[in-house]
Amino acid sequence: MADLPTYDDVRAAADRLRGHAHRTPVLTSRRLDAELGLRVFVKAENFQRVGAFKFRGAFNALSCFTPEQRRAGVVAYSSGNHAQAVALAARLLDVPATIVMPLDSPASKLAATRGYGAEVVTYDRYTEDREEIGRVLAAERGLTLVPPYDHPDVIAGQGTAAQELLEEVGALDAVVAPLGGGGLLAGTALATRALSPGARVYGVEPAAGDDGRRSLAEGRIVHIDAPRTIADGAQTQHLGELTFPILRREVTAVLTATDAELVAGMRTFAATLKIVVEPTGALGLAGLRQLAPELAGKRVGVIVTGGNVDLDRYAALLGGSLPA
Repeated sequence: MADLPTYDDVRAAADRLRGHAHRTPVLTSRRLDAELGLRVFVKAENFQRVGAFKFRGAFNALSCFTPEQRRAGVVAYSSGNHAQAVALAARLLDVPATIVMPLDSPASKLAATRGYGAEVVTYDRYTEDREEIGRVLAAERGLTLVPPYDHPDVIAGQGTAAQELLEEVGALDAVVAPLGGGGLLAGTALATRALSPGARVYGVEPAAGDDGRRSLAEGRIVHIDAPRTIADGAQTQHLGELTFPILRREVTAVLTATDAELVAGMRTFAATLKIVVEPTGALGLAGLRQLAPELAGKRVGVIVTGGNVDLDRYAALLGGSLPA
């Protein structure tokens, strides 16, 4: 197993990303503050390149490739945002890219990934193992595998979002971030512990896929079947060998949110902050609503992970049409 990344790795990632990743805005709303009884700072990664925080980790990881790795190419697996991020980073760095994506990925994410020039290999997320497909492609073609979360350079890159948030607004009492495989939350924890040591760090995952909460409770990585949730970016089946120990050491608690709570969060973001947020991106706000009573009056950061959602689906969800 690779060494666990540290905050020094986050700082090095920030240097690599400078001039390539967007420094996304931190949004505030007096209406939201009043509703929750908190001072809320929203790190809007839906304004990041490819519409999601994933560009940070992908570009950082590919920037660390050797010349031989760059010539041979990269393979990645993802439900969509990491796919687009690796595809764009590969195009910028002149690295051939092959991306393994579920057949039911949002059409916009499939189209964007192909649009960045990557070869897309599809699979059935409920019957096939994307990790095995990625390993086979890497072995057969001599590609370097960059997984969506369990990679030190990916974790370090994702941590730059919280680093920017804390540099801009100062010390916080708590930081809340979505949780899938743990790359973002692990990076967020590293940055938060360095820049705001007294802050609590919370993760929020779909109620249908609570492997992270169970893993921390049981002290081991819990594996689950692919969860059925509208949060397609958090349909992971387990934490990573690198992310788990960081989360176990640094995270205060993991909460869960239902699909209905995610839609409520999307609606709040649209009505109050005037931004489009994908279901996974609303996990943090859904968790913050649960935490509001115990964090009353505190300064809290929330990371919005992305805004990549098909508009027809977005309209249907906000109109009250949840999948069966």
